Amino acid sequence: MTQEQKRKFLIKELLNEHREYDGVAIPEMVSEQKKMLRILMNIRMPGKISPDFLKVQDDYLQEVNREKGHVTLADMDEIQKDLYIWQGDITRLAVGAIVNAANSGMTGCYQPCHNCIDNCIHTFAGIQLRNYCQDMMVKQGYEEPTGQAKITPAYNLPSDYVIHTVGPIVQGALTEDHEKRLASCYRSCLEAADAVGAESLAFCCISTGLFMFPNRRAAEIAVSTVRQYKATTQSKIKVIFNVFKDEDDRIYRQLLR
Repeated sequence: MTQEQKRKFLIKELLNEHREYDGVAIPEMVSEQKKMLRILMNIRMPGKISPDFLKVQDDYLQEVNREKGHVTLADMDEIQKDLYIWQGDITRLAVGAIVNAANSGMTGCYQPCHNCIDNCIHTFAGIQLRNYCQDMMVKQGYEEPTGQAKITPAYNLPSDYVIHTVGPIVQGALTEDHEKRLASCYRSCLEAADAVGAESLAFCCISTGLFMFPNRRAAEIAVSTVRQYKATTQSKIKVIFNVFKDEDDRIYRQLLR
């Protein structure tokens, strides 16, 4: 199968799960096909799906991820020993683990084509990740508390693992409790990565953006927590501060230099 044939197969299979989508046509334009597939994956609730679908999906996504280009530690700036900065799409990182800024439901973002990190990670990992997270949360029996971390396979992403953490939401003034919970996110992720022997861990900017944690203070907590953890535990893990915005890139470079 070509990539277009795989994409059309996946779209048809997902459309067939919904009677209300009977008669919906697959667009001719490649960009619109890609958009439709992402929408259908984003809105799909956790649940079983055929092995044929998963085989085609995995082949398709692995090629998509290869086309985006994998990024390794050798491609990044080591600002201090074991501490790196890289600006770009975290789903491209071929590292031990990447961190997902999750919500308390832990099964991903259901908003079609939303550009949050949670949506991107689930889209390019494949629907197995949502199913795995759902099984994990059913066993847990309650929503994920802020400041903890859970590790899952990365499936079709180039990293080995995804570590999911729920950061604090800042509504109004920033408090000491917000800061403690954010520091707990970073510690919990480091502990989870070390527990499985991951040699490297890429952090996104947890709780900034939609969760409204001030960018500079969040970066200060991130850097200080990582330094303290490594000094206390003697962990050899290499840590990447993955940023997307120019503002965050400037902040982290100032803090580390």
